Amino acid sequence: MTASERKPRLLYLAFYFPPSRASGVYRARATANHFARAGWDVTVLAAPLGFLYDVIGSTDDKLLETVDPQVSVERPELDTFRWEQELQNMSWMRGMMPNVSKRFFEWREAKQFPEPYVSWARSSVVKGLKLHRRKKFDAVLATGNPFGAFAAAWAIGKLARIPYVIDYRDSWTLDLFKDEPAFPPKHPTWKWERRVIDSSAAVVFVNNALRDWHAERYPEAADRMMVVPNGWDPDLLELPPTPEVPAEPQRPLNFSYLGTITTHQPMEEMAEAFRIAREHPALAGAELNLFGHLGFFQQSHLSLLTRLGLNASGKVDPDLDAGLRLRGPVAKTEVSSVYADSDALVFLAAGGRYVTSGKIFEYMATGRPIVSVHAPDIAAREVLEGYPLWFHADSLDPEKLAQSFIEAGIAARQADPETREAARRHATIFKRDALLAPLEARLRQELSS
Repeated sequence: MTASERKPRLLYLAFYFPPSRASGVYRARATANHFARAGWDVTVLAAPLGFLYDVIGSTDDKLLETVDPQVSVERPELDTFRWEQELQNMSWMRGMMPNVSKRFFEWREAKQFPEPYVSWARSSVVKGLKLHRRKKFDAVLATGNPFGAFAAAWAIGKLARIPYVIDYRDSWTLDLFKDEPAFPPKHPTWKWERRVIDSSAAVVFVNNALRDWHAERYPEAADRMMVVPNGWDPDLLELPPTPEVPAEPQRPLNFSYLGTITTHQPMEEMAEAFRIAREHPALAGAELNLFGHLGFFQQSHLSLLTRLGLNASGKVDPDLDAGLRLRGPVAKTEVSSVYADSDALVFLAAGGRYVTSGKIFEYMATGRPIVSVHAPDIAAREVLEGYPLWFHADSLDPEKLAQSFIEAGIAARQADPETREAARRHATIFKRDALLAPLEARLRQELSS
């Protein structure tokens, strides 16, 4: 059977893949599913389940059920030395000489690749080549972070002599929160990035700002750089067939934030702005419901509770009540009910001009008023421009943000069906399959060249 008579085979390196709940997992899930539906034989190399369940405790089992059954998932080994806390699981040498063992481990890892997940990258190369010998792959696609996936794709592509594409769903050498390089000039990461970009068949970014930043630094690869924005997944979001009626004037409004809250987000400004906005008659008694996890790790929530003005149990002093309600995590397959019960949505985002959050695409698909709480020059503006129910202060000043909350609340009560329908039409261009189609076409083109 010739290559033209069989399905093309794709090896996809995606560390964070279901049942992981990391922020990038939805892009990875959608990519694997899209290629499978487009006629590819897809094999994913993902993180070990033990790491997801036992080390970071960050999973959503229901999301695993949404992976196309045609997709094969392999889970190369990861050395969990740096995360191991139980003495009975440690080696004799580490138990007796912990400092020496730690220094040796870090030295050995850094010599190979400057990232904590290098052992998974090594295992992925071994696993990928073994699978390739058994049944040849036609191309490799890797998504980062971790960026050891890029190094593994480079090695597999070189040894198997097949093209590889790297997908920057996150930034490797640019600090998105400081808008400056993430490493000093002579750090080995720069050599690795140039190496994997120089040999790649294509380099993918989530927005134009990131593409331009990298094109300026690697101009010889600029013609191989492309933008594949994040999007929303219709199979994970049940939308009502027609726009809802405006909120009844007699009941308090429900604002919602859905997603993981992290240390970099301007949560204090959001909480203060909402407290101020509730003094307006339109928002009397309104609540801001926070759905999702506090941080990505099991013990990261306590400091975030304090910044939100909540105590260790997630409660607030009634005398200081700012209307925030911590509702806890929601399975991705159940978020539709959250949106159905929300009058307006809060887009709380960290970072500056290079940041586009995946959540905003889903928000727009609901047709709800959206309040922006983020730096004024964030890259997400590219997709929000033209959304008729977007309310933004272009500032993190709580007084100005409060006005955005008030305007969104009024819109939740007064927006007509035509405006809501126009909002949903704006969101249709960001359906995930439509955005991934150029990437799939690019890889097919590589096979025929």
